[in-house]
Amino acid sequence: MNEIQAKFKELLLATKREGMENVIEKLEEQGFFKAPASTKFHLNYEGGLLEHSMNVCDMALELRELMLRKKEGLSDSLPKESVIIAALLHDVCKADVYKPAIKRQKNEHGVWCDVPGYDVDYSGFPLGHGEKSVIWLLQNGLKLTTDEIMAIRWHMTAWDLPFQSPEIKNNLNAAKERCPLLPLIQAADGLAANILEI
Repeated sequence: MNEIQAKFKELLLATKREGMENVIEKLEEQGFFKAPASTKFHLNYEGGLLEHSMNVCDMALELRELMLRKKEGLSDSLPKESVIIAALLHDVCKADVYKPAIKRQKNEHGVWCDVPGYDVDYSGFPLGHGEKSVIWLLQNGLKLTTDEIMAIRWHMTAWDLPFQSPEIKNNLNAAKERCPLLPLIQAADGLAANILEI
């Protein structure tokens, strides 16, 4: 087990959340620790998903501390264990969708060549992004709070395809209004993927 994987497990187990040992075991079986974070955008290499999850967690914990200093009364809405759980597990939906593949790409001389990459296969459990993560975690015995469910489900916001539905948009807006954990995870995920990891 490498250092980053050990830290990931240590953080999750420190929450003492019911079902966490089983979730970690199932993540190992699903290939979470070796999966890329994307096919061609951020951290598209073996272990990228783990690295991304840790980046989101680090960013979310720093943002939590900043927000607690800036606004009184947030500590009950942003418990540290919830930040850790939502940040580290927001993308478990990706653990089994990336498959190694050979891609065609131009090299520095403009010549097409074969390079290792990834294809996506959503056929195993085709539920979408955030909702797949929530359902997978619940199916594997993790006890999630309502705020953790909302933060994981909606962490993609406008990038989520069902966003075009007025009902889905209203649900997202209602979740944001009642759950400070949601914008915190959204911000941490966006900052990690679009600044730290490019």
